[in-house]
Amino acid sequence: MPLAVCATPIGNLGDVTLRVLEELREADVVLAEDTRHTRALLERHGIRARLVSYHEHNEAARVAEVLPRLEAGARVALVSDAGLPLVSDPGARLVRAALEAGVPVTVLPGASAVETALVVSGLGGGRYAFVGFLPRKAGELHALWRETSAWGCAVVAFESPQRVGASLTALAALDPSRPVAVCRELTKRFEEVVRGTAAELASRLAEPPKGEITLVVAPGEGAALPDLEAAVAAVGELVAAGAPRAVAAEVVSTLTGARRNDLYRRSL
Repeated sequence: MPLAVCATPIGNLGDVTLRVLEELREADVVLAEDTRHTRALLERHGIRARLVSYHEHNEAARVAEVLPRLEAGARVALVSDAGLPLVSDPGARLVRAALEAGVPVTVLPGASAVETALVVSGLGGGRYAFVGFLPRKAGELHALWRETSAWGCAVVAFESPQRVGASLTALAALDPSRPVAVCRELTKRFEEVVRGTAAELASRLAEPPKGEITLVVAPGEGAALPDLEAAVAAVGELVAAGAPRAVAAEVVSTLTGARRNDLYRRSL
C-alpha cells in the first residue's frame, strides 16, 4: 500500500474531502501532528482510527518505526493539523524514506491556506511564490523583503500574530506603498481579510491580532530596492570629502534610487 499524504481542513472541519475521509477510515495507522487535533476531525465525521503522533520532535524515531510497516504493506495515512503535510509542517523525512525504500506515495489534496489567501486577497491572478514562515531575525527578514521586490509576482507567507506587525513594519521601511492583505482565521467563524499598503497595515496591526495569519504581498515593481544603508554610507563619504549634505544626498539618490530626503535625514 502507498503512504497516503492527506490534506485536512485549514479551519472549517466540513472542508475535508470524501477521499481523505475514506483513507482515514481504512488506514491501519494515522500519523498526526497533534493527535488531539486530528481526533476532533475524526469524531466530527464518525471515524475511529489508531492515531500515532508524528511531529518535528519525534520525526526520526517515527520514520524508523513506520517504514518497516509500510514496506510490509500496512496502510498508513499522514496528516498535519491543517492543510497538507510538508507545507511548513512535518512529513518530508517520511516521504523521502518511503520513496527511497521503493514504497509509493500518494497525495490526497484538499484545503490550502496558501491558495485560499491568494484568491481572497485580490492580489493573485498569475505566478506566486510561497516562502513559508517569515524569518524571525531582522536582517534575514529585511533581506527577504528586498529580494521579493524584484520577483514580479505575489508573495504568500505564514506569520505568527505576535510578529506580524513587526514584519509589516520591516516591509514598510523598504516599500511603504506595496499592497498587502492580512488574512486571519481563514474558513473559520471569525475569518477576516484586511487590505492596504504595508505602511497602513503596519500601523493598524501594531497590536497583535488573534488567530492564524497568512500574508499576501503584491508583486514588487520588478527591480530590487536600493540598499539604503549603503546609500547613506555613500552620502557620509561625500560629506566627509567636502560636499554639501544636500548635494551629496541628491547625487546618491540619483545613482541608487533611494529617496533623497531619507538619505539626508539618516546621514545626519
